[in-house]
Amino acid sequence: MNAPLSGTTVTPEKVVIRPYQPSDRKAVRYLCCETGFLGKPIDPVFQDRELFADYLTRYYTDIEPESSFVMVQNGAVKGYLLGSYRPFRQQLFNFFNNLHLFARGMAKYPFYNRATRDFIGWILRNSWREVPVTPRRCAHFHFNVLPEAQGLAQVTRLMNCYLDHLRSKGVRQVYGQVVTFESRRGAKLFERYGFQVIERKEITKYRKTHPEPVYLTTVLRELR
Repeated sequence: MNAPLSGTTVTPEKVVIRPYQPSDRKAVRYLCCETGFLGKPIDPVFQDRELFADYLTRYYTDIEPESSFVMVQNGAVKGYLLGSYRPFRQQLFNFFNNLHLFARGMAKYPFYNRATRDFIGWILRNSWREVPVTPRRCAHFHFNVLPEAQGLAQVTRLMNCYLDHLRSKGVRQVYGQVVTFESRRGAKLFERYGFQVIERKEITKYRKTHPEPVYLTTVLRELR
């Protein structure tokens, strides 16, 4: 059963799924950084947490917060799904936001450690080559859940809240771009939620830090 958009859903494990609130912003940014390196803290590969969180979460929390949901366990945010059904507005925001983030990063570049500089180098040289195709004018999502709160039932409820929100807006398609590898978040996981894989490309920056290939995968679902 899908979770109602306006209420909350409590599972037997005392996990509550609810709409994002402004007071969740700090927790969402923290969780983003705590899971940014293949489900682990981002610090070993990128030391600037503020810049990292701004890049991945700022649009959702500051511009379109009504399309995001959080997973709360024992009063603490343990997961989130950040979404958008206004692609043109987000693309416009991202254009100017990315310019601002680039300027900030370059100003700090001489003070970053080697790992962070290598990360920035990969972004400038290779990241644009390794982005799989995405549908245009389509709603999308970005989500993360801490290991202690992961579970098919909880993640399903989190996803259903967002899908119900999209249906209420008349949205007919939604996609996500997710980091996948076979021992964590394989493509088959998203097939359980009714998504199909559109394309995936290897993220080469992880070749030296992870024992198996890591991919950025685009998944798409039709809504009814």
